[in-house]
Amino acid sequence: MVYELSSKEKDFSWSRQAENFLDEGNFSSMRACGREILDENLNNPEGWALVAEASVYLEDFETAEAALNQLWNLDSQRSVARANLRGLFATAAFYGAQFILDKAMDAYDQLFNRFNASVGKGTWGEISHKIIERGYGFYADTCLLAGEGDKAAAATFKASRTVSDMAKKAMYHSKALFLTNYRDSGSNRQFEQHKQYAHLLRTEMKFPHDKEKRRKNHSLRIGYISPDFRQHAAAYFFTPLLRDINRNEFKVYAYFTGKSDHITQRFKKMPDVWRDMSGKDSLQVARQIFDDRIDILVDLSGHTQNSCLPVLGYRPAPVQVSGIGYINTTGLSVVDYFLTDTTCCPAVGDQLHFTEKLLKLDGCHLCFSPDILRSMKAEGRDTPAQKNGYVTYGSFNNFAKVTDDMLLRWRNILDGVPSKLVIKSKTCSVEAGRNIIRDRFRRIGGDPEKLELRPFSKDYLTQYLDIDIALDTSPYCGGLTTCDALYMGVPVITLAGHSHGSRYGETILKAAGLPELICNGNRAYVSKAVQLGRQITQLNELHHNLPKMIRTSPLMDNRTYMTDIENKFKQIWDSYCKV
Repeated sequence: MVYELSSKEKDFSWSRQAENFLDEGNFSSMRACGREILDENLNNPEGWALVAEASVYLEDFETAEAALNQLWNLDSQRSVARANLRGLFATAAFYGAQFILDKAMDAYDQLFNRFNASVGKGTWGEISHKIIERGYGFYADTCLLAGEGDKAAAATFKASRTVSDMAKKAMYHSKALFLTNYRDSGSNRQFEQHKQYAHLLRTEMKFPHDKEKRRKNHSLRIGYISPDFRQHAAAYFFTPLLRDINRNEFKVYAYFTGKSDHITQRFKKMPDVWRDMSGKDSLQVARQIFDDRIDILVDLSGHTQNSCLPVLGYRPAPVQVSGIGYINTTGLSVVDYFLTDTTCCPAVGDQLHFTEKLLKLDGCHLCFSPDILRSMKAEGRDTPAQKNGYVTYGSFNNFAKVTDDMLLRWRNILDGVPSKLVIKSKTCSVEAGRNIIRDRFRRIGGDPEKLELRPFSKDYLTQYLDIDIALDTSPYCGGLTTCDALYMGVPVITLAGHSHGSRYGETILKAAGLPELICNGNRAYVSKAVQLGRQITQLNELHHNLPKMIRTSPLMDNRTYMTDIENKFKQIWDSYCKV
């Protein structure tokens, strides 16, 4: 007798295969599994949900929309919780940029709670938790694209609570910590959330270090670890660290954990020892660092994507530092110091928001070194307002950094002088994103006609030639975008904040020799931007002088910067040896 699978068993089999194909990134086969289910029963919500989700990944939005319409037209009483979850996720993916996502997410939370209480165990439970996890993740990404950083952080914290695997739980929590900086920089709540990361990381084993052997005179071994020795925003500040240190006193090791590109090949030639650790797990990387007998390990990633903090959790070096790549504390007791400066952290009380000791440079803790990543050098030229007869303000920052308060300041600036505002970001790359920006600007009383919304593009540097004055964001300031604007001859107006991350604009402008563009308070920010917009002669002089001025300023003075860094390294090493 030949046993035949029941319809329910066939559906389950196709669903499991679809999950396998999804994990492999084989979305065509994933969709084919959904269609096999529909061949058995056109009213099966699971089949339509699979087709919808796979079509979203394949960017076949016409098929995705048709499948979603079929799914949502079914009798909801017959739709199993798993299919509903899939459908909500696919709806989020397809419609998320248009931001009908909030209602879907409310239903998503309800379904999660109901499903978790009923059938949240076994194979079906594991599969459904994966769907929930992906749903929260995609929701967070969509919120971020729409400039809703607080919602993005909240959803990612939910994803962390959803998964049971501790490494993945810590990974999601770390990502959520990064997202909190868009709205919550320097708050007590944010600090407590960062400290919670240490409890999730749970790196039980720590490497031992013999202090007596380390006390002997030797060239200090400095290790830099990052996934971003490549084409990346943080990499514009790495060159002096790897290339310009005093080789008589220091030996430089670089540990690269990311995916290499043509920029990686350039960085590879700078340190004394280059270690390609891509594909290695955290313990393997930590063991290599320990075996290399690194004295001071400097993490350049913090809580950014593909964070290296799990490596530092093993304490592979006796002294560990974090900085440059991330604007906030790591929350880890195994990280001894956080690199900052006396502008970003001027007060004794700033220490209260860091688990690390603050390692303060006298000058800017960032040294802008773009030459390794690009060859373009700007020359002074007339400000566009000379020709246009009106002022063009610009913001090329990630739109997620733009709060409603910042939009209100920008509206007031545009009301103060004949002008327009160019916003350039990934959010502007789709019509739905542009509509979000227009709607938000309209809600705070602004005129969307004064906005020019430009999509993300690789030639963004040349587009600074259209801008008279760049407007920095707050509380998450620009780093690379501010340096780029100045480098291209465009002055930047920044609002001084009350935390390390919200003072980036201030420390960069001081190093660039432009303290007059730093504003204390909302009124000063608006007033300075309007005043400069009315002073076309002064503005024109800035556009002519800034490119040369920046290249000869402390902001791009590698040698002085590294002398300060070297002195700090020797200081913290002496402190370690004397304890």
